[in-house]
Amino acid sequence: MTPATINPSTLPAPGAGRVVSLAWPMTLKAIFLHGTVVIDGLLISALGETSLAAVGLAAAIGGLVSGAIFAFSSALQLRTAQAFGTGDPVFRKSVLASGLTIGLGIGLLGVFVIVFFGRAILDATAPSPEIAAQAWSYLSIFAVVILAEAVGQNLASHFNGCGRTKLPLYGYCASVPVNILISVLLIHGLWGAPALGIAGAAIGSALAVSLQALYLIYQLYRTDAGLRNVAGWRNLTFAASLRRHVSFSWPIAVTFISANYAARVCMLIYAQMSITAFAAMTLIMPWVMVAGTIGMQWAQATGILVAQLLGENRSARELDHFLSAAWRASFFAAATVALVYVAICLASPVLYPALSDQTRNILIGFVWVLALLPFPKQSNAICGNTLRASGDTIYVMHLFVWSQWLFRVPATALAVLYLDLSAFWVLSLLFWEEILKFPLFHLRLWQGKWKQADVTV
Repeated sequence: MTPATINPSTLPAPGAGRVVSLAWPMTLKAIFLHGTVVIDGLLISALGETSLAAVGLAAAIGGLVSGAIFAFSSALQLRTAQAFGTGDPVFRKSVLASGLTIGLGIGLLGVFVIVFFGRAILDATAPSPEIAAQAWSYLSIFAVVILAEAVGQNLASHFNGCGRTKLPLYGYCASVPVNILISVLLIHGLWGAPALGIAGAAIGSALAVSLQALYLIYQLYRTDAGLRNVAGWRNLTFAASLRRHVSFSWPIAVTFISANYAARVCMLIYAQMSITAFAAMTLIMPWVMVAGTIGMQWAQATGILVAQLLGENRSARELDHFLSAAWRASFFAAATVALVYVAICLASPVLYPALSDQTRNILIGFVWVLALLPFPKQSNAICGNTLRASGDTIYVMHLFVWSQWLFRVPATALAVLYLDLSAFWVLSLLFWEEILKFPLFHLRLWQGKWKQADVTV
């Protein structure tokens, strides 16, 4: 029996266990991704500060394109889940083709800008000609990474939306050793290989990401080859299907891009704090991101299942039952994140023995904020992903964007530049931002309109 002949609404609604089965591969992939960034930094650090600065500059430019691809692929994940829930192969084909078209369009535009304007941008922004030259050697190869990500990220989102979250994880696990091995060989010229410096690191990343994309293409052929033979488009024409996909996706993409820029602006403001306070903020923020993926991936998995259930046209009672179970269980994820934060803060004297006592005391003092932060953040994330799954993407976008740019960024500037508050109170603004969003998210969800959403249009 093919998936199109199954009536999903006759099957039992999933419970919290199904969220776990979707969330843990997504969580591991996200954690490994952040870990790989750390490993890349360690490999390149042996070349000195000039090389590190060059990679940082090149990655900042390339990251703008990669970030846009990731933002739109996140929207594809939910739209795919809606299509998967309906069991309509025409809908699934239309969503996949639209997502790949947008991703490749962004990737090709980014490569065009890099090829024709990248060197000029680097010459204008680099602190020295040597750094500009090294950054160009990295960025010119990184263009391959962008094109591979345009395919790989969107195929990973397709599989996540279909509930096959292990496939992207397997692809990523296969590519990581390739990245590390090739990078080490080509950076330092080991075993007869040419010593290419940071260009070798870019080649390692390009080969690894390309391998991952090829693996996902193979998996797409293996699992969904039949979509090629499906006739027609969801909205009668491909152009109409693409426009519908863009209208669903752009608010989600704007949300992710805005969050990225707001975080960067806040880091620039943190740089105006005392050296010890800035050092503490610099050390804790990556941990906040890495450990926080546990709760965020749980929320994304919940959103995927809500989208599938809406596509299956489940009753309001079934939707309430599933979301209540997923919500209650999500607080275990939040508690896990809180425990990790507490452990990092308390273990900071062991993790960072070379730091001054003042910096370590600041890190330990963060424990109270970080022990509380995951709980409202987790609940807000469940609300946000549920509302997005129902198509209420613009409301969610407004909440995130305006809380960032009307509260967090100006409040951070006020606290650091004018009030000279301690690092504890500056970090606590992350918690107060979640408290600000809390009633607006929950009231919207409790109105219940999301349960009547027609995701098939």
